[in-house]
Amino acid sequence: MCGIVGYVGPRPSQDILISGLARLEYRGYDSAGIAIIDGDGSLGMRKRAGKLSALRDELSSSPIADGTTGIGHTRWATHGGPTDANAHPHLADDDKLAVIHNGIVENYSALKDELLAEGYDFRSETDTEVAAVLLGHEYRSNGGDLVEAFRATVNRLEGAFTLLAVHKDHPGLVVGARRNSPLVIGIGEGENFLASDVAAFVEHTRHALAIGQDEIVAITPSGVEVTDFQGNAVEVEPFEVTWDASAAEKGGWSSFMAKEVSEEPEAVANTLRGRIRDGAVAIPELDGLDDLFRGVQRIIVIAAGTAAYAGMVGKYALEQWARVPVDVELAHEFHYRDPVIGPDTLVVSISQSGETMDTLMAVKFARERGAKTLSICNTQGATIPRESDAIVYTHAGPEVAVASTKAFVAQITALYLLALHIGAVRGELSPTEVAHQLLELEAVPEKIQHILDHEQERIEQFAHWMADTRSVLFLGRHAGYPIALEGALKLKEISYIHAEGFAAGELKHGPIALIEPGQPVFVIVPSPREAPVLHSKVVSNIREIHARGARVIAIAEEGDAAVLPISDEVLRIPLADPLFGPILAVVPLHIFAMGLATAKGLDVDQPRNLAKSVTVE
Repeated sequence: MCGIVGYVGPRPSQDILISGLARLEYRGYDSAGIAIIDGDGSLGMRKRAGKLSALRDELSSSPIADGTTGIGHTRWATHGGPTDANAHPHLADDDKLAVIHNGIVENYSALKDELLAEGYDFRSETDTEVAAVLLGHEYRSNGGDLVEAFRATVNRLEGAFTLLAVHKDHPGLVVGARRNSPLVIGIGEGENFLASDVAAFVEHTRHALAIGQDEIVAITPSGVEVTDFQGNAVEVEPFEVTWDASAAEKGGWSSFMAKEVSEEPEAVANTLRGRIRDGAVAIPELDGLDDLFRGVQRIIVIAAGTAAYAGMVGKYALEQWARVPVDVELAHEFHYRDPVIGPDTLVVSISQSGETMDTLMAVKFARERGAKTLSICNTQGATIPRESDAIVYTHAGPEVAVASTKAFVAQITALYLLALHIGAVRGELSPTEVAHQLLELEAVPEKIQHILDHEQERIEQFAHWMADTRSVLFLGRHAGYPIALEGALKLKEISYIHAEGFAAGELKHGPIALIEPGQPVFVIVPSPREAPVLHSKVVSNIREIHARGARVIAIAEEGDAAVLPISDEVLRIPLADPLFGPILAVVPLHIFAMGLATAKGLDVDQPRNLAKSVTVE
């Protein structure tokens, strides 16, 4: 949620700020604004509720003098509605200071009462303006030292936040701080950047620094200084962004989601690349952890949303291959229910952004309780990997659409690699068995591409015919069950219709009451070759709902004839072993959700009320 950009350097900053915010639109927002210090030392600010186009119109009709120091923001409303007054930046210190903010200041009410008693006025309903006014107050108290005023301010704030500030008396300086909220530094030549995501500045530089928890950064055109909240200098971790700006652009596709679905084969292939050697898993990030894997007695996977469904798929692989008990928990529930964990527990977190707040808090909680933590993440320099004992990066590339697709298949791929590695280390899998499963895994990208090449057009046409559908159900068994949940989530997210996923065996325990003539039901059908018992059970489920008039859409492997007489549509996927069928079966569901939303004329990339990265609890 919320996008943040800061810039200092020789170039006019307005275009840099606006283009940076445009690259962060995927995070979700309902207002936008910028503040710039011009060459004469004047501070200009414009902000508007609505999309970036509204801010561009405002700048066109009411220009501000451009300068080389500035901050920009896209806001997701929390305190106060999405209005011009509540949009960021917020001004203080007689309009000489501008502040932008991502997160929530939990003690803003008490601070606001204190500042009101001091005689300060407020022009918005936001917690952010409280931080801005407090910073202005501290600035006066610290003799005009912006960095020290910033330090005094953040030490009084409670909650999760990233703050950026500029002051007209300090052109060429942007100050930022972070606590439980993302902020990264971009290092250029004679210019530097701050942003909530590297996407904001990757067009200008791929050299970046990761800022740690409770740290303050001051950037000037010539340098970067990072200190902790107590004023001690800290070393920052450099990293290189491994993709360029073009990877975060549509490149001729109708939507980012369409582009990212087309990249699912590449996301799997890139997550595997360099990690398989001589028929064995070779993940450098896991070097030295074999003793941990041998001793672990329990694995808990924590995640939220789509990532949790990837974790549910991974559970089947981890238990089957590594023979370790696995629980999959929603991060926001795990953190608050006082779970029983200890040194023999491995907590595996999954987050595309690496900044998902409830997952981050769960990771910290697990470490405090003595558990070992491993992160599966798609974003370099993110907070969750840095808070974890180990990391396995997915290499899906930037994912801009809010609804996750290629990151989902990459997360499953990383979990499968992890499961095979732990199984081998623990002696549960022979080298021959590991090699066989890796061959199956390496075949997945080509099989996904086959689906895209041979089924996508038909699925999209089929979705177009169903544009008026009001409710869709999804059924699956074994590892197909979380795929049913994922299919339902995608439809809810971007098509705004009722959709539910069920374990197929639960039908007779209640959900079959929902079946009426014409009710569309997607069924993920297991392989009749590799899982004949599961297959026969699911075929029986199909017969039950077909007899009651349901419109059955079966996702079945090529050659499965048993589903033909009892299905209205059959979407074919290539042959695969049972644990690899689900990673193929989800592709038609992604295509269908996208096709239905497109047929309804909806924005598939930025669905209402949702943000790509949930950075507040």
